[in-house]
Amino acid sequence: MTREEKSQVIEELTAQLSENANIYLADISGLDAGTTSNLRRACFKANVKLAVVKNTLLEKAMDASEKEFGELPSILKGNTSVMYSETGNAPAKVIKAFRKKSEKPLLKGAFIEEAIYLGDDQLDMLVDIKSREELIGDIIGLLQSPAKNVVSALKSGGGKLSGILQTLSQKEG
Repeated sequence: MTREEKSQVIEELTAQLSENANIYLADISGLDAGTTSNLRRACFKANVKLAVVKNTLLEKAMDASEKEFGELPSILKGNTSVMYSETGNAPAKVIKAFRKKSEKPLLKGAFIEEAIYLGDDQLDMLVDIKSREELIGDIIGLLQSPAKNVVSALKSGGGKLSGILQTLSQKEG
């Protein structure tokens, strides 16, 4: 690979790192061609982009990026694949589902909305991370709950009140 080709790859990687808020680093070494194809298909279905990269080029792209990747460059050893996703937990779900049939991919680390996770032991926690949309939905649900309680109390209370008034008016007559 010529120096120009390397700098072009670094530019493309830097752009990808800047555009994506959720970045996973995984090790898929040892997977045969068929299994790798299945992984790529699973990623495509989950709207996750998967790319195998050279560690040195990825490290240079991380340095060139405006994001702070903390200790992530230190785990760039051996085979590294990058997974990009709009949803924070989508790559973790793909990895976990795929590991039911295979030992790989192994999670090396992840960068989720500026938070850094290192090591394969973080996978279960990453699967449970809620997306921004899910969190907003939860908050809206929590905000609506008290209002619904007030409305239902007024409705039922109004029925009781009219029933009491009706009973009293009948007694007087």
